[in-house]
Amino acid sequence: MRWFHTPSPAEQVAALSRDAGVSPVVAELLLRGGWDEAAAAQAFLRPELAGLTDPFAIGGLEPVVGRLAAAIAGGEQVVVLGDYDVDGVSSTALLVATLRRFGLEPRFVVPRRSEDGYGLSRSAIDRALEGEAPKLFVALDCGTNSHDEVAYLVARGLDVIVVDHHRSKERPLAQGLLVNPHVADRSGGDGIPESAPASAGESTPGPVGAGAVEPSAPPPPWLNLCTVGLVFKVVHGLVKRLRTENHPVALRMKLRDQLDLVALGTVADLVPLRDENRILARHGLRILQETQRPGLRALMEISGIAPGQAIAPADISFRLGPRINASGRLADAALSVELLLSEDAAFCFETARQLDTFNRERQDIERKITDEADRMVEEKYLADPGIVLFSEAWHAGVVGIVAGRVSRHYHRPCIVLGNEGDQAKGSGRSVEGVNLVEILGRCGEDLSSWGGHPMAVGVAVPKDRLERFRERFAAAVREQVGQAIPERRLEVAAWLRADQVDERLMAELDGLHPFGQGNPQPVFGLRGIVLRRRPEVFKVRHFRFWLEDTRGRWLHGVAWKMAERLPPLGAPVDLAVELSWNYFNDRKLLQMELIDWRPAAE
Repeated sequence: MRWFHTPSPAEQVAALSRDAGVSPVVAELLLRGGWDEAAAAQAFLRPELAGLTDPFAIGGLEPVVGRLAAAIAGGEQVVVLGDYDVDGVSSTALLVATLRRFGLEPRFVVPRRSEDGYGLSRSAIDRALEGEAPKLFVALDCGTNSHDEVAYLVARGLDVIVVDHHRSKERPLAQGLLVNPHVADRSGGDGIPESAPASAGESTPGPVGAGAVEPSAPPPPWLNLCTVGLVFKVVHGLVKRLRTENHPVALRMKLRDQLDLVALGTVADLVPLRDENRILARHGLRILQETQRPGLRALMEISGIAPGQAIAPADISFRLGPRINASGRLADAALSVELLLSEDAAFCFETARQLDTFNRERQDIERKITDEADRMVEEKYLADPGIVLFSEAWHAGVVGIVAGRVSRHYHRPCIVLGNEGDQAKGSGRSVEGVNLVEILGRCGEDLSSWGGHPMAVGVAVPKDRLERFRERFAAAVREQVGQAIPERRLEVAAWLRADQVDERLMAELDGLHPFGQGNPQPVFGLRGIVLRRRPEVFKVRHFRFWLEDTRGRWLHGVAWKMAERLPPLGAPVDLAVELSWNYFNDRKLLQMELIDWRPAAE
């Protein structure tokens, strides 16, 4: 792993530190993120809900609000279909809960991965339409490309709304109402330039955009909202409209109380935490910390999050999100929606326990598949620049995480496929410098379907074309990168002295939270550290370490999955670490997480 650090000019650091009232360390981090003026830096450090733009600025949102308002006024039957990931589940819960507050009794359905596949499928639609025929059908986090399925619904006399954030190169929906900032409006505006950042969805990305924004204009602050963020904007617009009509429920509603669900989906879906996503996530994490939803409180308890504990994005990514996802991967994601909507504490606790059980089962399956995948690579595909793995015994619902692990382990793009009838179906993950969208674009003849973005894709391959796809995939990777995958890079955000790592620095770093896509957690370098205490290995794979600063203060750190590579005692080394608070036994401890180490540079 090669370390890189590009220091900002000292005079710029000093000027921003002075004008924005922050330490030189934080000033350097702000400059690296592109906030080079004091006003912009202060706005980033203190994102306010008042900074959210008018929801009606989003193309297509106004007629959607009008149709929902008409459904409320007429007491109509509404069906909501949301995708089975955390974004889809939180989107469904947010819209259903809102419509219930306005007196409707919407039905909801979540596609079953094994039966319905991904998105707005005919089988999921038919299941959603069982019972009383609705007048309005709402699809969330899917449907942008579902021309035939929307036409099917319209032919049955239903009005259709689609709220989605996945990108598409196809024409906009010819029927129904669509809110998707990445899809050109029907007035023909080109929208957002091709360089606009991609979201983490699984639809084919494209250069289309939103509304009448000029290609030369900066992207609007709502461009990269995930679906739950867009549903929040729809709800905001609905409340604004109904307040003008003095609707009593709208007048009482506090929109900020819905931000726990918005933070959940926004962080889990890996959209850039900048602009409006940053505002929603920052405030939503605080609302989540004190949420009154029995389902979320039960899920937090079962996940080991103590009451009142500050919620970080990692808690969503590694505790709450996987448990919500587990039901969709192994069972029925509608269970997770029920959990988020329920007011029954006993039901919520039992359901949270069930999701925890699913998650443990999912982890066991993933560990087994990962071990088998590693053996397969070592025995057959170690020389391939791009890896494609498949087994009839693998569960297609869990292979995405395995693909990420294999890709990181061998530092090359990897597709992992499981068994689904006559298809090999699964996910791919890439490494920096290898664009999976371009790679799969060269393999399209061998694929039933695929979509995603440069670093993560979903793929389906007919089993009789699997070997040809494996060969083409490896050849396409080789053609893109040459003979060697670019070496791993480690970007050091700033160099610190050990005595700078303290509570005061942590308090300043708190202003940069939440970290995530588009606002990565900074990696700090510590030069010339000499360890005087032997690192302590635990659970075979990990180790703890301690270092002493110039004031005689001991700092604690942990290294995950690095027990086979312990730093030496008594010899100077450079450390690359992330800083965080560790909550344990009602104590809050400053902790370094070791990312890498090397012999001290001369």
